[in-house]
Amino acid sequence: MTGFADQIDALAGRAKSMEGKLQTEEATKTALVMPFLQVLGYDIFDPTVVIPEYTADHGIKKGEKVDYAVIIDDVLTMLIECKSYGADLSSVGASQLYRYFSVTDARIGILTNGVEFWFYSDLDKNNTMDREPFFRFDLGDYLKVNARELERFRKESFSIETVLNSASDLKYRGLLEAEIQKEMETPSEEFTEIMVRRVYEGRLTAQVKETFGTLVQQAMRATIRAEINKRLSNALKAGNGEVAEREDPIAEATDDDGVVTTEEELEAYQIVRAVLRTEVDVNRICIRDQKSYCGILLDDNNRKPICRLHFNSKSKKYLGLFQDKQETRVEISTLEDIFQHADQLLVAVRGYEGTG
Repeated sequence: MTGFADQIDALAGRAKSMEGKLQTEEATKTALVMPFLQVLGYDIFDPTVVIPEYTADHGIKKGEKVDYAVIIDDVLTMLIECKSYGADLSSVGASQLYRYFSVTDARIGILTNGVEFWFYSDLDKNNTMDREPFFRFDLGDYLKVNARELERFRKESFSIETVLNSASDLKYRGLLEAEIQKEMETPSEEFTEIMVRRVYEGRLTAQVKETFGTLVQQAMRATIRAEINKRLSNALKAGNGEVAEREDPIAEATDDDGVVTTEEELEAYQIVRAVLRTEVDVNRICIRDQKSYCGILLDDNNRKPICRLHFNSKSKKYLGLFQDKQETRVEISTLEDIFQHADQLLVAVRGYEGTG
């Protein structure tokens, strides 16, 4: 029997294949929302379990209908409001769901565009839906830990007490992660000052704060990169035994032609190796830097390109992906974004196997 994680992966693949093909809310419901409920174990063909167009009258407004209501053990538990595929949920807002929530006994509200699923509850005030979701699941970009959290909503194991007990932690952890991400991208004056006071004994002039603002940002990124390198190194060793590594995996390297292989390119190379280690021996994955791009090849063979790193621009970075030896560039914001293109990297390598 297919496991839950495999079912979610399959649904994620389906969602990706639907891009540009679903033009209406109804199409989105049929193609993605109902299959999502099925994966969670709810019988979409049983109107005592999943009720479409559930009436949720609000004050003088009669005939208000929510797209789906989910009944668990004869109790109205979840309300689901659907938008068209790919709609910006932060822009369309959850005002309709907010109204429906307040006039029913449901404790969980879900706003979705077929790809993203935002889960709400009434953690702040009883019977009033919170303005911020406590959990967000994105079929286009999720980690194993997200899938494990999603399992809490499966019919066979659903417990409203368990969900709500973890909801507060999930909500505030998500908000904290967002704030930390902001600080990583552009350290605030308050955060910079806290860090500076721990390491600098002089007077905090405006010039000192400005200088340390850049240093704090660089230090945070360097710390994260070092942690990534350590984990990737451990993963490679665990998967393939001791793997030949550079003496300094994040040092800059320069060849005789003046081409500089940067720290970021070396880290990206390590990420690609980690992604592909289950498919091929990582020692077959080679890096060959050029003046205009940094190439990653199979067997150090120019006829077997896996991807290219276009990191020379100061403003944007691009990952060059190959299919049938044709390159397509995609913009990436961080090196971790490479993991999102693992499927394309695997396809490229598989295309060369057996070709000699």
